[in-house]
Amino acid sequence: MTTTTIRLPEDLKSRVAAAAKRSGTTAHGFILEAIAEKTQQAELRTDLDAEAEKRFAAIVTSGETISWSEMRKYLETRIAGKSAKRPVARKLAR
Repeated sequence: MTTTTIRLPEDLKSRVAAAAKRSGTTAHGFILEAIAEKTQQAELRTDLDAEAEKRFAAIVTSGETISWSEMRKYLETRIAGKSAKRPVARKLAR
């Protein structure tokens, strides 16, 4: 394991120590967990952005999409626990 030094303002250091104590961990453990959570969040965001770009490229290539009103109706029906026919993608109106 490598060592990294970070400089914290006194008020943040105190807040971290208090939060760690409430969580039943050390300040070191609390900071490691916070860094791991932030890293995972950034990685998930990168994955989401990549998937969005991929899907948008597919829409541009195919010209097909589903209107929000159709999709919303479908999702609301499914959330209500009812079966619903999947909307069919259609060419974008231009």
